[in-house]
Amino acid sequence: MHEMGIILEIIDIVQASLPAGTVNGDVRGIRLKVGKLSAVVPASLQFCFGVAAKEAGLDKAELLIEEVPVQARCKDCANTWAIDTPAFICPACDSARIELLSGRELDIESIEISEDDPSHADEKF
Repeated sequence: MHEMGIILEIIDIVQASLPAGTVNGDVRGIRLKVGKLSAVVPASLQFCFGVAAKEAGLDKAELLIEEVPVQARCKDCANTWAIDTPAFICPACDSARIELLSGRELDIESIEISEDDPSHADEKF
């Protein structure tokens, strides 16, 4: 399960991104964008985060995942559409010359810090 390795890297990035004086326990949320073609299973990420977060002192943090659909654009007719089937062919002109616009993301969108510390209230990175 490569999701555990991904979660461990995300935790390392979160910890390295915290402002001075902030501790792991101050993290309340981590928002990710995960593309449908990223080869990452969101439910597995959630499970692995639950295990690894306790070990890292992030047990108060919630992992929030936004799944990004696969978007494509036809190089022949410039049609743009969401791909929801395994067929990568333009529905407007049947061309196979397409460009993927989204769907491969695996990004940390933001880190939410506890409101208990007024100097970092609602801070996002």
